[in-house]
Amino acid sequence: MTAPYTPIADYDCAPFAASVTSGARISHDVYRRGSGAPVVIIQELPGIGPETLRLADEFVARGFAVVLPHLFGPLEKISTGGNLVRVFCMRREFSLFEAHRASPIVDWLKALCREVKAQGPHKGVGVIGMCLTGNFAISLMGDDSVLAAVSSQPSMPLMKADELHMSANDIGAIRQHIDATAPMHAYRFAGDPMCNAAKFRAIDKAFNNEGTTRIVTHTLPGKGHSVLTLDFVDEDGHPTREALNEILAYFAAQLQ
Repeated sequence: MTAPYTPIADYDCAPFAASVTSGARISHDVYRRGSGAPVVIIQELPGIGPETLRLADEFVARGFAVVLPHLFGPLEKISTGGNLVRVFCMRREFSLFEAHRASPIVDWLKALCREVKAQGPHKGVGVIGMCLTGNFAISLMGDDSVLAAVSSQPSMPLMKADELHMSANDIGAIRQHIDATAPMHAYRFAGDPMCNAAKFRAIDKAFNNEGTTRIVTHTLPGKGHSVLTLDFVDEDGHPTREALNEILAYFAAQLQ
């Protein structure tokens, strides 16, 4: 039996606009629910479907406030193919194949995280990025507003598994901020062709050296892709359930 989830209609919604480095001004609706330390969950390519809303429920149940920016696609539905076409058309926001440079939408997400932090008494924001947005969580860890981040199956730049979707300057700022806060975490399935071992080697090479682990990488058994949503199994002892338990504990330690 599929578990129920809180419908998007039960969230508060308001638009958020910010300018990016290119000069463009970007606006997206942002959905919010819960109270407590804020966690920004950035949607993956399939969209903000039931699985993502169940993930949000996990955080709300643990005393967090969830912030869901709606970047593309229908709500409460999965539309992987349709959303891929949509993202290809959003060139001023997403640079799908670009290595050594982050997508412009990262500037908007940084502005959102700063706004979320400024709106409450909490010391900082947590971030989860998945698949298409997995690399964004790493980039956001370079911003002073973000105190904890999880990158799940980071897959950009597409077709370039051994490269990262961020500049050398970005990497330097991220390393410096992590050294002042705490390591972040990254997750993937062992058999995932989109986020394969080469991606984690690139992450390890960029961030983990000089005897310091800045990004803790976790490789789960199996051939799935979406660790926290489409391939998540809510059973005690299952690797994805254990991963989510670890993530909840990590955010609690850093934010609450």
